Amino acid sequence: MRFDVITLFPEMFSAIKDEGVIARGIKKSLLLIKTWQLRDFSHNKHRNIDDAPYGGGAGMVMQVKPIRDCIRKIKQDNPKTKVIYLSPQGESLTHNLAKELSNQDSLTLLCGRYEGVDERIIEHDVDMEVSIGDYVISGGELAAMVLIDAVSRQIPGVLGNQDSLNDSFANGLLDYPHYTRPEEIDGQVVPEILLSGHQANIEAWRQAQAIQNTQKKRKDLVK
Repeated sequence: MRFDVITLFPEMFSAIKDEGVIARGIKKSLLLIKTWQLRDFSHNKHRNIDDAPYGGGAGMVMQVKPIRDCIRKIKQDNPKTKVIYLSPQGESLTHNLAKELSNQDSLTLLCGRYEGVDERIIEHDVDMEVSIGDYVISGGELAAMVLIDAVSRQIPGVLGNQDSLNDSFANGLLDYPHYTRPEEIDGQVVPEILLSGHQANIEAWRQAQAIQNTQKKRKDLVK
């Protein structure tokens, strides 16, 4: 899968390109992440890509032409790429949405800054807006990294063990509790069922714990 990222800070993406699950996916040629410096598409000597908002107000707005030119350049190689604008006004990024997006061959992620992008970009060039939560952060780069990670782990072969996909939200529930060595520490012990070796009973316990965990921590998920 290919991710094209339009950003003012391409260096930020080395954090996921060089380490961890995403880096392994890139080495396996399952993932490709290409960053595009938006200032390269500026049309003035100062490489500005923003200007003051019409009607007044605080902050600056990212201009149409640099963004549109960059998207057009990307679409020369990937005409069917899905363009996503990372925005607090977008559809919430959920497990199901990440799984749906993983079926795409190519995603183009537009990272906003300042007061955001000119509305005409959203109306004409963006296929969907996606939000990682009901809060505001300094720019779309961190949100784009979250989306890349959430989507990439749904692609077969990216995770070392596909059983890792059976995590929170995979079946509409939170995950069950996990334990590792030692069996006892500071008076706290591993549940006896996990030491029994009886896999059917262990799976039944895990399912019951997942339901209990969800009811306790995320009642909104319980139907």
